[in-house]
Amino acid sequence: MNSRMLAPTRSGLHATMIRTAALAAAFLFATAAVWAQGTPAAGSSASNKLGVIDVRSAIVGTAEGKQASAELQSQFASRQTELENLNKQLNDLRQRLQASQGKLSPDEEGRLTQQGQRFTQQLERKQTEYQEDVNAAQGEVIDRIGRKLVDVLDRYARENGYVVILDSSAQNSPLLYKSTQIDVTQDIVRLYDQAYPVKAAATTPAQQKPAPKPAAQQPPPSAQPKPQQ
Repeated sequence: MNSRMLAPTRSGLHATMIRTAALAAAFLFATAAVWAQGTPAAGSSASNKLGVIDVRSAIVGTAEGKQASAELQSQFASRQTELENLNKQLNDLRQRLQASQGKLSPDEEGRLTQQGQRFTQQLERKQTEYQEDVNAAQGEVIDRIGRKLVDVLDRYARENGYVVILDSSAQNSPLLYKSTQIDVTQDIVRLYDQAYPVKAAATTPAQQKPAPKPAAQQPPPSAQPKPQQ
């Protein structure tokens, strides 16, 4: 079976988001946005420092990025399941044709072959639509986070005396080695989360008040003990 007809797995959505983030980040940070130049803020160290950031990891590592990734997985879960089911139906049909080769009538074999072709066309069309919608949703998230990340990075660089901060995740990056001592990725993620906190999603239903206890019931008159004479 052609590999391009395979439906994405649930774990593949997050991996796709990371790959897309790398491409988008390379575009967002290819300009002077990552070259934080200028006069350091008053009171800061003018040491002309060099820094490195993994923009891809920074975007998906923020609380907003993690929340967006989970929301995208939930948003497209039903369509992933539909693709997986279509793929299974097509695979089952192919196996049936192979197992029944020479045993089916020409009409039955032709009918099943046409059915397989319809499944293939339907699967390819839905996969294309799915991937286009996923890419569009991911692009919106990456653009939203990336723009705010640039502001956080620019402020951080100016306040801490950086003259250059390079993106190690960009395509064709000139970096061959980087020391963890000049990696500012986690600092930027921390500052981003402070500047743009996200609201925690409700994970447990609201606690309900316990129902009032029923009033103690008196035994019926017939069951009450008679007074002694």
